[in-house]
Amino acid sequence: MNHLLLPAGSGTASQIFLNGVLLVVGSIICAVAVNGILIPQNFLSSGFTGASLIIHYLVPTLSVGVIYLLLNIPLFIAGWSMVGKRFFFYSVAGTVIYSLALTVVRIDISIENKILSALLAGIIYGTGSGIILRSYGSAGGTDILAVILQKLMSIQVGTTSLAVNCLILVSASLLFSLEDALYTLAYIYVSAHFMNLVVVGLSKRKAVMIISDHWDNISREILKKDRRGVTIIEGTGGYKKDDKRIIYSVVTFQDLPQLKKMISKIDPKAFVVVMDTLEVMGARMGNQPHW
Repeated sequence: MNHLLLPAGSGTASQIFLNGVLLVVGSIICAVAVNGILIPQNFLSSGFTGASLIIHYLVPTLSVGVIYLLLNIPLFIAGWSMVGKRFFFYSVAGTVIYSLALTVVRIDISIENKILSALLAGIIYGTGSGIILRSYGSAGGTDILAVILQKLMSIQVGTTSLAVNCLILVSASLLFSLEDALYTLAYIYVSAHFMNLVVVGLSKRKAVMIISDHWDNISREILKKDRRGVTIIEGTGGYKKDDKRIIYSVVTFQDLPQLKKMISKIDPKAFVVVMDTLEVMGARMGNQPHW
């Protein structure tokens, strides 16, 4: 891809190459699931891929890849001013690559059991979609809508896909068998889970609240060894009405075991609450998507 064709801030040549590799690899993996499992099993798929499959089943002479590309043209026209220009251009490239992969990649995966086919297809497709979204772009379709909602409302990309896909399944169940629609629902659920897993992965942050009489020592250890930000919140015990200090901090998922070990060493009676976070903004601990 010519660097001059991309908007400012698209990255260095190595970054452009890396993102191109992610788009190609993710698209090929998704195409394997579609052509190797979904079409032979007469399943549907998520988002615009699902819409493309519906049209393909009704008009088999039309290629899924061509249908997908044509369906995305109006979406990109509408999304020009709603997403970042870097994301937009990478997504255009991703859509073209994905459409080409749907046309070219043909790997047969023969599994007689339909529920196992649905689960395997979900794992493969969700992994491929996650790899694509790890780049600076997407493969178009529902991904564009998912990113917009992620930026505006902090809704996870997999959750948006699941909601949109339920609408597709309702429509598809009226055109095809309810049984195939239910198999497809299982596939979509697994796909959404694995996509979230690949996109977020080990970058997920945990919010930790610590109540301890040794709060000063614990906070110093967090600041000194882990070099994490710490906020001290003043509180009052509900039973004895005594003054308390509550330590609030945000840590990475992989650093959490070490933090708990340190807390137990200083104060085995410390009260610790670990909470999931949807996203974290900040230069050092932030994990917001790069879209």
